[in-house]
Amino acid sequence: MYKGEQGKADNPHRVSIAGREIEVYSTKTPDSPVIYLNTFEKEGAAVHQALRESGCAGFTLAVVSGLSWQHDMSPWSIPPFTEKEIPCTGGADAYLQILTKQILPAVEQRVPGTVSWRGLAGYSLAGLFALYALYQTESFTRTASISGSLWYPAFQDYVFSHKMTAAPEAVYFSLGDKESRTRNPRMKTVRACTEEIEAFYRGKSIATVYELNPGNHFQDVVQRTAAGIAWLLGVCS
Repeated sequence: MYKGEQGKADNPHRVSIAGREIEVYSTKTPDSPVIYLNTFEKEGAAVHQALRESGCAGFTLAVVSGLSWQHDMSPWSIPPFTEKEIPCTGGADAYLQILTKQILPAVEQRVPGTVSWRGLAGYSLAGLFALYALYQTESFTRTASISGSLWYPAFQDYVFSHKMTAAPEAVYFSLGDKESRTRNPRMKTVRACTEEIEAFYRGKSIATVYELNPGNHFQDVVQRTAAGIAWLLGVCS
């Protein structure tokens, strides 16, 4: 069950579904795409504004927040790096059911005409989730993994050994050039993992791009996210 409220002019429509909060920035353009963005710090409004300023138009952005981040975005359980950290507990499959069976229908009833295609985007663990979803559902045909946590244990092996439900039209990858400069033995592999997965997809004739941005993992989150979504929309090359 979900409950929603009608947004005012130029404001998103807000709806609550299964404990998650969704902001829907709708377009009046019929038969347009919908981009789903899973967020950690409710940066959806800033991302939408950046997309508008870059010239993107004719799409709906559905921003999901209120996630149990280490659970909803992780494909399987792994132990925490330290005793103080929250463990990743592998709830991606359960959340993906909520996303595809409950959130998508609620969002897309606000899209005029039919949805031309769906994209899935995310930063950090949500970038990992965006790729993992390709192996579980045909709902999304374009994805953006922005500073994705592709260092995740056994994920690269999973990508290389499993078949996607359907080959996507396009996949965007980006990373900060300082993200692999860490003492953490897991996270220091992120650049190699990202580049190898991107090359693997490209080798399967999937349209891909890989952008290396200046800075570490926490730099320019909004701008990097908007750039990935803009590329999916065909504004950026």
